[in-house]
Amino acid sequence: MLVYQSCGTYSFSGASIPPEMKTISVQFFENNSVLVVPYLSQQFTEGLKERIRNQSSLSLVRSDADANFEGRITDYSIRPVAIQGNERAGLNRMTITVYVKYTNAITPELNFEQSFQAFQEFSLTNGPLQTQEQKLIPIINKQLTEDIFNRAFAHWN
Repeated sequence: MLVYQSCGTYSFSGASIPPEMKTISVQFFENNSVLVVPYLSQQFTEGLKERIRNQSSLSLVRSDADANFEGRITDYSIRPVAIQGNERAGLNRMTITVYVKYTNAITPELNFEQSFQAFQEFSLTNGPLQTQEQKLIPIINKQLTEDIFNRAFAHWN
């Protein structure tokens, strides 16, 4: 019978998580941007939790965790990026910026405070803003949560 004992960190989906890290908490990310989408905070917070569930074996707890994510949505904006001849936006950009404070009780030198930003471009010829917003926000949240997860656990700056 062969027994394998690991020491150091383990890797799961590119993550490098110390074996003694067992729990993590994700606090609610309040939307402090000027433009407020009612469901943005909930979708982002749940998206980050889902990313952790899917790409690590860490247990999500409410408090007293080995690591913690907290922060806020600092910007949600829609701006034109391409103007047509009639001075109307031919292409728009939806941008979301999130400030994140990551605290790692196991390896404090990996703590960070950083803003993350992601965007998607769209055209109003594809439908009204409200319809496209419901499709674009999950795409942007997916990119943001991937960047945040990688910064915390794959140590990408």
